[in-house]
Amino acid sequence: MSDNKQVAVIVGAGPGLGAAAARRFTEAGMTSVLVSRNAERLADLAASIDGAVAYPCDATDEDAVEKMFTDIEAEHGPVEVLVYNPGGGFGRTTVVEQSAERFRAVWEFTAFGGFLCSRAAAQRMLKRGHGSILITGATASLRGGKGFGAFASGKFALRALGQSMARELGPEGIHVAQINIDGMIGESDDGSKLDPADIAETYYGLHKQSKTNWTHELDIRPWSETW
Repeated sequence: MSDNKQVAVIVGAGPGLGAAAARRFTEAGMTSVLVSRNAERLADLAASIDGAVAYPCDATDEDAVEKMFTDIEAEHGPVEVLVYNPGGGFGRTTVVEQSAERFRAVWEFTAFGGFLCSRAAAQRMLKRGHGSILITGATASLRGGKGFGAFASGKFALRALGQSMARELGPEGIHVAQINIDGMIGESDDGSKLDPADIAETYYGLHKQSKTNWTHELDIRPWSETW
């Protein structure tokens, strides 16, 4: 092990929220490990964040996920935070036009990958009696929409998994929280979009909450959102 720093694993790391979360946890003195399938893009992203580490991995591959967590703890330290931030699958496709291949793929990297990564993280956190598992959800986690059958099915399943884990792991000292993001992520002059750095601050705040005051689910939306 290179040092005794705690580790934040961000699965589904991209240039927006994933990168912002990595920067925030790194600023807090943790080692941020960025995970996605695209090794080249991931390496470039990690190089742009001081102290971040790239770990290419397919979150839907059980053996690869287990090896990843074992390697991370051996090389960098104990995993204290898992941010499961699945991307993709958002495009509109009606049920009758939906291919079985796409539906399965969206469900696998959204829900099944969430299970594999959360299980691996929780098994290690349980030995220490603390840790945080933070799940990125969406409006689709709460209701289906026209053309979003695959996306909503994956997000629904991931939210249900999080609820079950919160009830199982909370009494063991592990904080599981679902963050439903309703709005476009990015920078805007009038603040009408969700700033990734602000969202990352919320994620870090959830991790630092006292267990007497744990949040298990919250919605994030910009001030301009109508709902």
